[in-house]
Amino acid sequence: QVQLVETGGRLVQPGASLKLSCEASGGTTSTYMMAWFRQAPGKEREFVSAIQWNADQTYWRSYAEFTKARFAISRDNAKTSVFLQMNSLKPEDTGVYYCAAGMLTRGSDAVKKAAEYPYWGQGTQVTVSA
Repeated sequence: QVQLVETGGRLVQPGASLKLSCEASGGTTSTYMMAWFRQAPGKEREFVSAIQWNADQTYWRSYAEFTKARFAISRDNAKTSVFLQMNSLKPEDTGVYYCAAGMLTRGSDAVKKAAEYPYWGQGTQVTVSA
């Protein structure tokens, strides 16, 4: 059973940067699709970004349009952690950020669908406010 634990969320001012971390344990997640979703109050959970290790020693990445080069997803060499670097944060980036994992195929529509991921963390709160 894969467990995911997110850390790094906090209150920041507009324009600030923040790096979220997600530590995976309890299973072999090196080839899993690892993703970040977020959920604002009263809204549905939405896709932010995803990353997967490829057999050719490269990473495949996907980003939601709203990130517009502000966010960057990465993984550590041991492939047990995934990170989300968020720059130029806006008040509309406020929400609970969740880490998710699953055996998904890169490039498929499923990558951006929360229901397709069987493993989730508890979430970390990001608040962007002056």
